[in-house]
Amino acid sequence: MAKILLEGMEFYAYHGCFKEEQVIGNRFLVDLEIDVDTSIAEASDRLQDTVNYQAVYERIREAMGNKSHLLEHLARRILDALREAFPGIRKMKVKVSKMNPPLGGSMRCVSMEMEDRFS
Repeated sequence: MAKILLEGMEFYAYHGCFKEEQVIGNRFLVDLEIDVDTSIAEASDRLQDTVNYQAVYERIREAMGNKSHLLEHLARRILDALREAFPGIRKMKVKVSKMNPPLGGSMRCVSMEMEDRFS
């Protein structure tokens, strides 16, 4: 078992409960950790024998393009999209961070981390 990590993916998107957030938008960071059996790819050196992280990134980018009010909903949508597209993933964890959230004070970010395990 191995881990593939996509870290610090940056998106400008329109997620949030406030109307202004869905109009003005904000910067988001996404980190993903996936557990996958890479034993075949380790021997073959062929992309088709592993999880293509370019394709993983594209799925996340698509999910980020659809508005959500809650980070919880957004994180679940990312995990569900990846689960559907990549059945070889055994476990995954996503962290979605909203940078400079409009909470009335100075704050770098607020984050939601969610994990899924598959049999």
